Amino acid sequence: MKRWALLLAAVALSGCGLKPLYGGGAAGPVRSTLAAVEVAPIPGQSGWLVGNALRDRLDAGNQTARYRLQVELDDQIAGLGVRRDDSVARERRTLRARYQLVDLSSGAVVLDATAGSDAGIDVVGSEYATIAAERSALERLSDIVADQIVARVARFAQSAPTTDATGAR
Repeated sequence: MKRWALLLAAVALSGCGLKPLYGGGAAGPVRSTLAAVEVAPIPGQSGWLVGNALRDRLDAGNQTARYRLQVELDDQIAGLGVRRDDSVARERRTLRARYQLVDLSSGAVVLDATAGSDAGIDVVGSEYATIAAERSALERLSDIVADQIVARVARFAQSAPTTDATGAR
């Protein structure tokens, strides 16, 4: 009975059409598209962190850019919990990004999407510790948002029409 169940599961999964996102390795369509993305400057401390995280993940190297990634960030800190003395006990830091992938040859926006995440921060008696926790949260959120953006651009690259080495479709 177990064999039949395993055989049935294997047959069902083989026909589902799943294919690896990074199939083809460095020469595959996803990896080559990600390497052809330049990141436009993003203002502010959060922009610097997200921009560096994106550049690390895209790793353009020496490849000529075919796309420009434009990112606008919204970084907010809001107090949540209040102590008896009316001081804030907990904060929530939220980092949201609206990003567009622009085809440099035509100037057309080929992808327009959002990404975001939030983190809770305990506010303690030490102002230094609270500021350190806020900065640490921003660093983590920047990595999370960059991962979301790169994953979405990779899905776009997987479904986009293939191009040759010159960028012609």
